[in-house]
Amino acid sequence: MDELKYLAKQAEVSSKKIFKKNKRRLESMDLVVHDLHQKFSAQINCLDCANCCRALGPRISDKDIDKMAKALRIKPSDVVQRYLTKDEDYDFVFKAMPCPFLQKDNYCLIYDSRPKACREYPHTDRKKFYQIVELTIKNTYTCPIAYEVIEALKKSFTTETK
Repeated sequence: MDELKYLAKQAEVSSKKIFKKNKRRLESMDLVVHDLHQKFSAQINCLDCANCCRALGPRISDKDIDKMAKALRIKPSDVVQRYLTKDEDYDFVFKAMPCPFLQKDNYCLIYDSRPKACREYPHTDRKKFYQIVELTIKNTYTCPIAYEVIEALKKSFTTETK
C-alpha cells in the first residue's frame, strides 16, 4: 500500500490539472471509464489488496444495517451496538478500522450482505463519473483499480492532444 500511496501522491497534481482542463470532455466519457473499470477490475484481484477494508470507513445506511443483521443472525440494534458509531455528520460508520468483517484471508465475512458503499467501491463504474472524479483521485491512494483508471484516462487525454 505504501507504493500505491507514493504513486498516487506523485500523480495527484497532474490528475487534478488534466481533469480540470478536460472537464467538458469527461462529462461524455462514462463508457470509456466503465470500459477501463472492467479492464482493471479483471486484472487486479481485490483479495490481494483489501486496502479499502483496512482504511476506509463506509457510510452505513439503515438498509445496510438490516442486511448485515440478517447475515449475522442478530438484531439490527445489536449490529449498531457491537460494530457501529455515528460520525460528525451523524452517519453510521464502523467503530474501528479495519472493517470488523474483514478476515485474515481478505475475504469479507458478510460479503453478500456488505454495505452498499462497499459493493460500489471504487465507484469507477458509476454513471456521471465526472461528478466524482475528485473522490476517485482521492481513492487512488487506497485502490489500485482507481489508480489505474485515472492514469489510463489521463493518458487518453494527453495522447489525443499530441
